[in-house]
Amino acid sequence: MIRSFICFFTLFVSTFSFAADAPLPPKDKFYLFLLVGQSNMAGRGVVEAQDKAVNPRVLMLNKEGQWVPAVDPLHFDKAAAGVGLGKTFGEIMAKENPGVTIGLIPCAVGGSPIDAWKPGVFYPPTKSHPWDDTVKRVELALPAGTIKGILWHQGESDSTGTLAPAYGAKLQDLVKRLRELVKEPKVPFIVGQMGKFDGVPWSPEKGIVDQAHRDLPKQVPNTAFASAEGLKHKGDKVHFDAAAYRELGKRYAAAYLKMTK
Repeated sequence: MIRSFICFFTLFVSTFSFAADAPLPPKDKFYLFLLVGQSNMAGRGVVEAQDKAVNPRVLMLNKEGQWVPAVDPLHFDKAAAGVGLGKTFGEIMAKENPGVTIGLIPCAVGGSPIDAWKPGVFYPPTKSHPWDDTVKRVELALPAGTIKGILWHQGESDSTGTLAPAYGAKLQDLVKRLRELVKEPKVPFIVGQMGKFDGVPWSPEKGIVDQAHRDLPKQVPNTAFASAEGLKHKGDKVHFDAAAYRELGKRYAAAYLKMTK
């Protein structure tokens, strides 16, 4: 009886381990995309059945560092993590690149200001080091695939009187450092617009950060801006709802494809 149980347990563990790591394609057929920023990149939308649907050619690097099928929530920064823009973006990339597998590297941290995305900086609300943790995940992911893009959505935490004026220069520095991290000086970088919701006025400081996002393609080669015009929030006036995140993923993909094709 005990021997049978041990055999069954061993078989179960080995089967689970096999299932946890998805089989990977050759490196040149595994396109990697880095997902960075704060909560609107991590996603806070309510997860529905469609968000759990598996596409065998869209994978994500999970919290444990395993390549698994990409299903929402992709991120794990906070318990509130839900539907984001990454999965929709990945599915479009897979459709546009037959014979290629897409690998998403979720690294966003809810609430993080851009200054938290520097080496050695500890971010107390999530008890994490946004930049240092991203470095570890990128170093884990790069040997398996080919980096094809960086997606950034952030800015709400910098929309203050003291932080907004310096945001543009910090964003350009971040693009440079992220490109150095992934060892691709010209890799496409897409920045998304903060939520511009009907009936929710923007402060002048938020306008400054938004302008820095809009101006990035004029100042840094191989960058693009994805608009959030007309999208809805989930009721908190800050985060997009699930449908809006999916649409935002489409807009990131459109911006990426326009720039690369």
